[in-house]
Amino acid sequence: MNKSDKIYIAGHRGMVGSAIRRKLESLGYDNLIFKTSSELDLRDQNSVKEFFEEEKPYYVFVASAKVGGIHANNTYRADFLYDNLMIQNNIIHQSHKHGVKKLLFLGSSCIYPKLAPQPIKEEHLLTGLLEPTNEPYAIAKISGIKMCEAYRDQYGCNFISAMPTNLYGPNDNYDLKNSHVLPALLRKFIEAKRDKQEEVVMWGTGSPLREFMHVDDLADALIYLMEHYDEREFVNVGSGEEISIKELAETIKKVVGYEGKITNDLSKPDGTPRKLMDSTRLKNHGWTAKINLEDGIRMVYDDIKDKDWSMNL
Repeated sequence: MNKSDKIYIAGHRGMVGSAIRRKLESLGYDNLIFKTSSELDLRDQNSVKEFFEEEKPYYVFVASAKVGGIHANNTYRADFLYDNLMIQNNIIHQSHKHGVKKLLFLGSSCIYPKLAPQPIKEEHLLTGLLEPTNEPYAIAKISGIKMCEAYRDQYGCNFISAMPTNLYGPNDNYDLKNSHVLPALLRKFIEAKRDKQEEVVMWGTGSPLREFMHVDDLADALIYLMEHYDEREFVNVGSGEEISIKELAETIKKVVGYEGKITNDLSKPDGTPRKLMDSTRLKNHGWTAKINLEDGIRMVYDDIKDKDWSMNL
């Protein structure tokens, strides 16, 4: 990519999109296109068509999606399927119709079977049943991957896909019902310390194993892929670090400086028992993550520790 090339970041205010924007701007890219959801409803086919006709972007990052944790995915199943299908279908199709040079589609590690072999390789896609709680979101993301492959096969489009592991960082969602586990726990510990609470309640048993990556590392990887990767096969993007939810809670407790106890709410689901990405393909191509988990959590904590949690973060 040249510094003056027109680049469209779909979802520029979300956690991933804003990280891509920060990284590109820090590298000197100065022709970036943004539209808020109120300015452009990516679910609306005609609106997206008109946007591409007017702007004619050269590169496209598809970081726009309806996202959430276990509760949100399982409660708003129709919304997660419909919204994500419409967003990605419109962007990918119009990118083809208007001659976009290269598109990068963002998926999710939840595309893989619930009981996939560990660590999870790209070839494990569609080899087993999905985790039921986030099946609609996963199906939408699988469709996006296959759509990029199909447009490459039929039309020769240089559309690539990347599957990030569990993310955290600036502009995360801290809603206690709809967020992912790391930001939810971080908010709980901050509030517990601030309000001098005796305990922090953790959903489930704490036994599931997860991999986490700072979103700034992901942004670095995505720009690397946009500049250096042109293959049909999608790519896992992970940190390679695995930790149990219980250990994650202990790490956050340490970073926050909370001195109370951690208890379990066993009425809440654990989700997938283990989910570690095999990022060998990307590593062999020349990229590895740089921010370790405790340092990354500390960076986020320093940024949000004084937030007014009564307001929407």
